[in-house]
Amino acid sequence: MLEKIRQYFIFGRLGVKLYVLAVITGLLSSLAIILLRLTIDFGQMALFPSGEVESYDSLPWYWLLVLPIIGSLLIGLLFRGLDAEQRNTGILHVIERLSSYEGRLPWQNAVRQFIGTSIAIITGHSVGREGPGVHLGAASGSILASGLELPNNSVRILVASGSAAAIAASFNTPIAGVIFAMEVIMMEYHIASFIPVILAAVTGAVVCRLTFGDDTVFVNLATQMQSLWELPYIIFLGIIIGFLATLSLKSLKLFSGTFSKHPAWLRPTYAGILMGIFGMAVPEVMGMGYGIIGSISANEIAIGSLVIILILKLLLSSACVGFGIPAGMVGPTMVVGACAGAILGYIGNLVLPEYASSMTFYAVIGMCAMMSATLKAPLAALMAMLELTGNPEIILPGMLAIVFSSLIIHDYFKLDALFVSILRYRGLDFQNDPISQALRKVSVGAAMQRNFVTLNQVINAQMAMQTLKNSPEWIIITRDRIPVVMMPASDLARAVSVKEMGENSEIDLMQIPGTRRDVHKISLHTSLFEAYQALNEHHVEALYVSRQNAPMIERIYGILTREMIEAHYQLPKSVTK
Repeated sequence: MLEKIRQYFIFGRLGVKLYVLAVITGLLSSLAIILLRLTIDFGQMALFPSGEVESYDSLPWYWLLVLPIIGSLLIGLLFRGLDAEQRNTGILHVIERLSSYEGRLPWQNAVRQFIGTSIAIITGHSVGREGPGVHLGAASGSILASGLELPNNSVRILVASGSAAAIAASFNTPIAGVIFAMEVIMMEYHIASFIPVILAAVTGAVVCRLTFGDDTVFVNLATQMQSLWELPYIIFLGIIIGFLATLSLKSLKLFSGTFSKHPAWLRPTYAGILMGIFGMAVPEVMGMGYGIIGSISANEIAIGSLVIILILKLLLSSACVGFGIPAGMVGPTMVVGACAGAILGYIGNLVLPEYASSMTFYAVIGMCAMMSATLKAPLAALMAMLELTGNPEIILPGMLAIVFSSLIIHDYFKLDALFVSILRYRGLDFQNDPISQALRKVSVGAAMQRNFVTLNQVINAQMAMQTLKNSPEWIIITRDRIPVVMMPASDLARAVSVKEMGENSEIDLMQIPGTRRDVHKISLHTSLFEAYQALNEHHVEALYVSRQNAPMIERIYGILTREMIEAHYQLPKSVTK
């Protein structure tokens, strides 16, 4: 039964059959997010004297100093003795595996992500749970797809589905989850991917609402723009946010390269020391910092505190992630943007109180502009802004801020998105051009030619005639049961018709006139992108698609040529015109 299910998904194009798996992925992803959130919340409530989440200010000064150091030492022990591949976590890990491994994520990394993130946030490191949540969601889809042995193009869609469900469950923003998965994770938009990703995001949001209620992670963000005269000031806000986003990326690169020769398990301790020193002085910078946004919306925080929190949060978040704390920067990035927006809102109210909107309005604009500029995800930021506030009128000023923040970081400073920058900084070849995107969407099972036969190099005339009665298009020639070349069946038919021979006459398929192509093996699970790479890497003219069904038993399912790959690339290209 399982084998029939696997073949059902392997053969043919993607379609309705992935929808059920997308819903299951959304369910698994949301459960992982809920478990992570509850683990962090209960861990903090048990640790703090106040019994409240993120109430670091209730701890004595010496605990504020040593708690992050203890946490970083535990994280170092968790990752000690592992190679670089085993230590990789977060959104960066997901994008890297999509780029180089077609989305197949090891479950061991996901487990380390869960444990490491829980320790980091509970012990006060300035990081977020959204990036780790995306890793857990993507791993849910990848593990489900790998368990069913689905082709790699199906794996990619379920990885995107799990990522969308994770964002939807984290922020209670299903639309932003879908766009985030397309812009940040897949870095492409394709109609075949949208429906399963939407289903997964809806599933994640529903499960989250059943568990935590209908409120978003940020409450009391209802905002209203007072006057169109604010638009020039909002453009100025976008420019300032663009510079802050640039500083964030450059500081992350700086910390990533600092002490890079030191043991990987020891580097998180440096982040713990920094967090302890500055957290002792300003406890508000510890943890995810979502309480800061709540204080802004309630007008319970002084402008001087906001300036200090902005500077420390930006630098400490970069330090934590740069030194190897296994958590994310999405949440802290939004907190930094909210602080910057609130500061500018305060200044605007001082200069032109009759025209300026509230600090909360500018905080929301700054939060989403920072998210857009850092992640290169303008649509996801817009949708998050809409869903978090429930106010469609905020889209107009939000678009302006997002455009100008993006212009500063990506056009003026020429910086890539956060995760792409880190990938290239590590020397990884990140390919995401339109041709690569198109080829990754199609499995070899959908493009291969199955009208073929497999013959030994030497056969008799009777076998040749019997083979030709079934009208095959291709013949795979084997030597000692190993395919070596393939040739058109018409070449064998021509040789038999030209030469009269008895039934037992021998025919050497390597000697008769014909067009033979060197072949190389490729897995049934691979995509056309991997097949195209294999043709170039092994310098062959064709591939035979195989899968091991049992120990020592391998079945050939089809053959694939460069022309077949190009034909499948032309199909979606012509449809879009």
